[in-house]
This record gives sequence, C-alpha cells and structure tokens, in this order.
Amino acid sequence: MLLPPRITAGDGWLAVHGLARRRRVRTDALVSVRQYGGVTAHLVLRDAYGHWLELDPRVLVANPLLWHELDTSAHRSRERGTLRHGSDVLRQLSEQIDDRTAREVLSASGLKP
Repeated sequence: MLLPPRITAGDGWLAVHGLARRRRVRTDALVSVRQYGGVTAHLVLRDAYGHWLELDPRVLVANPLLWHELDTSAHRSRERGTLRHGSDVLRQLSEQIDDRTAREVLSASGLKP
C-alpha cells in the first residue's frame, strides 16, 4: 500500500517525508521553484545549498498554514536575491489559494459566490 508523503515546515524550511527518504530545503534560501506536469502537477523547490524536493501543489492549497510558512520564507529569499526562478509560480499559487480561501469564507458566511 502506498502512503502519501508527509510534509512539514518550520521557520525557513520545508521537508517531505516519504517511505524511503526525507528531503528538506531551506525555503529562506530558495534559488528556484518550478512547476511541472499538467493534471498531476508537482512543484520542485531548490535551495542555495543544493537540496531539492518535490511536492504536489494541492497540499499547499489544502493547508494554508503550510503555505504561509513557504510564502513567508520565499519572500525572504526574494529579498536576499537568491530566488532567481519561480516567483511567477509562487504568485499563481498564491492567487489560487487566496481565491479558494475567499470562496470558503463567503460560503461559511452564507454568501455564495
């Protein structure tokens, strides 16, 4: 039986724990964020230390706290000048998450969009 990877985050890092391995990147030292695939899209994050990981962007959409950790640290990467590729990917993901959150708030208030 295949288990989905477990994703955890903290101040300046993100980790994906699979069955056989664990990958961790410094999200406050990202150099690139790339999105690959169509229907089964996945993100590949690379940091300045040569570490990388893959994750399904739907995990970030479904978990606003995880997204917040990544987004906050990615801003630090931009400010430091390490993030050279992927700001557009993060912006699109942010818009998708903001749209979903707005729809959920309107629905919870009884106002349907």
